[in-house]
Amino acid sequence: MFLQNQLSNWIDGMRAQLTLPLRIELWNGQQVDLSSEAPRVTIKLPNVAAARYLLTPSLSNLGAAYVEGAIEVKGKAKDMIAVVNALARTSLKAEGKFSRLVRSISHSKQKDAEAIRYHYDVSNDFYQQFLDPRMVYSCAYFEDGDEDLAEAQLKKIDHILRKIELQPNQTLLDIGCGWGALVIRAAQQYKARCVGVTLSENQCALAKQRVREAGLEHLIEIRLQDYRDVRGQFDRITSVGMFEHVGLRHLPEYFGAINQLLAPDGVVMNHGITTTDTDNGETPYGGGEFIEKYVFPHGELAHIGNVLKAMQQGALEVSDVENLRRHYARTCAIWTDNFEAHGDKVRELAGDKRYRIWHVYLAGCAYAFEQDWISLYQIVGRKAGQRSAALPWSRKHMYPAAT
Repeated sequence: MFLQNQLSNWIDGMRAQLTLPLRIELWNGQQVDLSSEAPRVTIKLPNVAAARYLLTPSLSNLGAAYVEGAIEVKGKAKDMIAVVNALARTSLKAEGKFSRLVRSISHSKQKDAEAIRYHYDVSNDFYQQFLDPRMVYSCAYFEDGDEDLAEAQLKKIDHILRKIELQPNQTLLDIGCGWGALVIRAAQQYKARCVGVTLSENQCALAKQRVREAGLEHLIEIRLQDYRDVRGQFDRITSVGMFEHVGLRHLPEYFGAINQLLAPDGVVMNHGITTTDTDNGETPYGGGEFIEKYVFPHGELAHIGNVLKAMQQGALEVSDVENLRRHYARTCAIWTDNFEAHGDKVRELAGDKRYRIWHVYLAGCAYAFEQDWISLYQIVGRKAGQRSAALPWSRKHMYPAAT
């Protein structure tokens, strides 16, 4: 009876403060709408105990309840995320437990490998349901804004290869090579001699297969290897969507390791997600907690200022920085649409629980990029201490010549 009274008071409070296309179905069959318009999201509470999730509707709290089956939620993921964020903003204070939490996470080669395999070794078929045909699992580049996903991902790869001024027959190390799209393109277009490293067994196997099918085994080597175990020097180094796994305290070591692997006149490009919180905190209202628990164990996001400082500590000079936040909001929105369009197949491949995790995760990421909670930066650098002649005069080389 106590929980019922609390829920009734909470619903009255919500109705007084906001209008949402939300329907709440109670365990006794009663339906409560928070708007006169047709509901786009329905939250069903199967019993009285489930009411407690609505009383503190953080992204972590409601997200976990949905994933674990303690409540039922129906609707498109982008609508679900918008509704839950509205409930959180209205019900919760942006302090304490629901502020941008700053947590310290320990990292080791073993922990990092386990985290990578948890996230990436679901199955290659799973990722094929929402990625482009090249299976590029990072922010696309919508140069004109009207590209489809496949075109935008290819443009992203070409944009990176131009940024690092890749030349024919140079050596290229791709840290966190995924399913091999970047090294394959580099070998095809520039005849670059490439090494791609990943900690995901599934990615490694498919990347090797794709290299064989492309007839590029003489130019590309794919390794199941930690970047810290790579030896030698490379003319160019790329790291795309990987440094989020490094850990805040280890960023100077990460960039220092890249510096050791980079040839004296080499160029490096780091492409990664950052937080917009200057204290390196997580997204508000428990979003970071949800991702840590269900999606990316041990992942940490740094503020762009901390990233630039860490690069300097790693003896690298930053020569170019580009913000692609708008591009990642679009990328995640397309991934979400693709995921929902292939929902039955996703459930068959990964099960109901993992479907629910990714259903809200992808849409949540699109929302976070849209709201400027997180961002995406491509940063180009060189070894520090070189003469100024090592730097380009302009950014012309980054863009294809007009025809």
